[in-house]
Amino acid sequence: MAPFHPAGENPTLALQRDLELIEHLDRTGWDEAWIGEHHSAGSEIIASPEVFIAAAAERTRRIRLGTGVVSVSYHNPLWVAERAVLLDHLTRGRFMLGLGPGSLPTDAAMIGLDQHQTRLLLADGVDVIMRLLTSDEPVTFRNDRWDLREARLHLRPFSDPLFDVAVAAVASPTGPQLAGQYGIGLLSIGATQAAGFDALALHWGVVEERAAHFSKSVDRSKWRLVGLMHIAETREQAYRDVEHGIEQWFEYFQAVAAFPQMAVGGGNVKEMIDFVNDTGLGSIGTPDDAAAQIDRLARQSNGGFGCYMLLAHEWANPAATKRSYELISQHVMPRFQGQAHATLAARRRARESRPELAAEHLQAVAEATARYQATVGSDPPSSDG
Repeated sequence: MAPFHPAGENPTLALQRDLELIEHLDRTGWDEAWIGEHHSAGSEIIASPEVFIAAAAERTRRIRLGTGVVSVSYHNPLWVAERAVLLDHLTRGRFMLGLGPGSLPTDAAMIGLDQHQTRLLLADGVDVIMRLLTSDEPVTFRNDRWDLREARLHLRPFSDPLFDVAVAAVASPTGPQLAGQYGIGLLSIGATQAAGFDALALHWGVVEERAAHFSKSVDRSKWRLVGLMHIAETREQAYRDVEHGIEQWFEYFQAVAAFPQMAVGGGNVKEMIDFVNDTGLGSIGTPDDAAAQIDRLARQSNGGFGCYMLLAHEWANPAATKRSYELISQHVMPRFQGQAHATLAARRRARESRPELAAEHLQAVAEATARYQATVGSDPPSSDG
């Protein structure tokens, strides 16, 4: 959840809609929600994922909540770690820490950063944050932006030994390098874009190589791929649903956000739908189409991944958007989380045995009827005559 809202609309109501969506996800069995940080360009209006997560945590009971992501280059890493530990306590272990360099150049420009600095600062920041989170030793560190002197965390994490930590990746190897070096998770934000899709297997190869170099262990179950979907009962309904807002979303990436990795094409709704489906950027269609997209990514990853994350959008109105999440939870999740197999196998066994068991059942009924009739026929006459 970046989130993506049309500029000019009531931001208070938009933020409430975001909170209500996470409540809906909690009720319908979604595992995780990750919240982004942005400060400019008019659409992605959550400035502090930590504050938002604190509000969402009080409205939910099961779903895990993560920063997707904190723009590390904008913050002193000591305070990033401190806020993460606080949220770990407040959520009783439902918090996850996602880290990234910061994606909007218009954000960084306001604090005097250029794009050549953000990834270097991310590397420095991840090192400091992980040292603070995993050791009681004080951290002293200095670069052009930060000066830490004997820094320690005020609290230790609630989670034992530590909550999930992940670093973002789009197309560059920076994220995979850091994930491997520190043995943390990877958020492949650009997994379904052309460059990101082509780099999927390469990215995990970088993770494993760096992990081996630094004697860390990494787990594909902590690899999360991010993509786009809108699902309805039929393709035609899904296409009608996205007429509500897909154009403003495309216009944002085509003309507003200076984020060239999210290059999208299409001049009208039909062309935009075709672009999403034909390029593999996402899936607008049915639950079967959604499952096919995840299968495609699993093959490209060359070994599998742990989580498919939907990039939240408002292509459809709120009711249709919630229905899309419900359909995915009802029909797509079970195919990949092991729940579909048991009931499908039970139905198959029952179908295969039905002719024989049905015949036995009818025979048993016939025998019971015959016994009853024989018993009635052999009973002596009653005293009534």
